[in-house]
Amino acid sequence: MQFQNDERLYERVFAESWLYFYRNRDRFSNLQIVIIYPSRSLEQTDISPYLSQINSPQVHRIYLDELGDIRQLPVWVALMMLTTIDEEQATEEARYLLTRSQQETLQPENRAIIELITTIMVYKFEDKSQREVEQMLGITLQETRVYREIKEEGIKEGEQRGREQGREQGREEGEKSLVLRLLSRRVGKLPHKVRSRIESLPLEQLENLGEALLDFTSMADLDAWLSGLDGNS
Repeated sequence: MQFQNDERLYERVFAESWLYFYRNRDRFSNLQIVIIYPSRSLEQTDISPYLSQINSPQVHRIYLDELGDIRQLPVWVALMMLTTIDEEQATEEARYLLTRSQQETLQPENRAIIELITTIMVYKFEDKSQREVEQMLGITLQETRVYREIKEEGIKEGEQRGREQGREQGREEGEKSLVLRLLSRRVGKLPHKVRSRIESLPLEQLENLGEALLDFTSMADLDAWLSGLDGNS
């Protein structure tokens, strides 16, 4: 995908493509070149030396601003178009694509789409953090890659401790590890006293904290939640 004007683009594309095809001829039986532009204004102006190649059925030029309504396009094409539209429209369309991908794609593919949309929007909104962008798009913490990675680590750690200490205790250790990691991501490094308090919580309260922390933005939120436990005891 070409985002800026390059007056030597076709020279480079054709030279590198044919060289790659030559070096891998035993692996491939055909060569197709696809060049994607946000608009025609970014295309190389002098194309006369390459007219026969450009007009070949093996070369495909796509101009995203000429494809029509983003909501009528296949999801993966719409994702490319999302990179070209203005910020105000991009937020609305990104939310639409997230909803659509959940309906049309399998879970692994949907996860990839969530991450790609988030990346595109982070670049569009440079003044916002990735988590702020995720919240703006309505992406829950559980849907993010960071959460899944931490959860997988917690599950593995819990399984290991479960083998050593018993299934129920291992489950509690896994939940504890997951909550502590997520809290560190949400509110920063935990003071020793707070960490010890969390480690002493029973499984049910750990699970409740795992849900509540999704709305935390600072250490004050965590302190208030823990104070609520004291008030209910």
